[in-house]
Amino acid sequence: MQIRHALLSTLFSLLAASPAWSHGYTAGDIAIGHPWARATVAGQPAGGGFLKLTAGGGGDTLLAVRSEVSARAELHTMKMDGDIMRMRQVDEIPVPAGQTVELKPGGYHIMFMQLKAPLKAGTSFPATLVFRKAGEVKVDFKVEAAGAAAGGHGMSGHGGHAH
Repeated sequence: MQIRHALLSTLFSLLAASPAWSHGYTAGDIAIGHPWARATVAGQPAGGGFLKLTAGGGGDTLLAVRSEVSARAELHTMKMDGDIMRMRQVDEIPVPAGQTVELKPGGYHIMFMQLKAPLKAGTSFPATLVFRKAGEVKVDFKVEAAGAAAGGHGMSGHGGHAH
């Protein structure tokens, strides 16, 4: 029984450390955790990108994102206005010193606009994040199943919320 427990414990440790489960990057004073995007379907014009940003003592600001998967990438926020979910483009996303800002469904996120091809689960694509202090950082977004980390931001077009 102890051997089985030890084997399971080792297996879980290896899986948790595996790049397939999580991946991160560091640039300047910013730690970038697990960039991911939701899978899309043929004809879907946009896809959502998500990640965690943690700033050290100096803080930083995400200014832009670039990727070859789409004609453009935009920084967005989503908020409830009564019963209507409203998505708005923002010029930047501040990451205050010593804090973590999570870009996630239903909050701050990246919109990859005018996708050149569907984002397929199990694949990844490169992107460049642009920070005020840290400069440009190349990362890979892992594409996860459409229902991953559901948070109310269905990426099938923009139905269900207003711009």
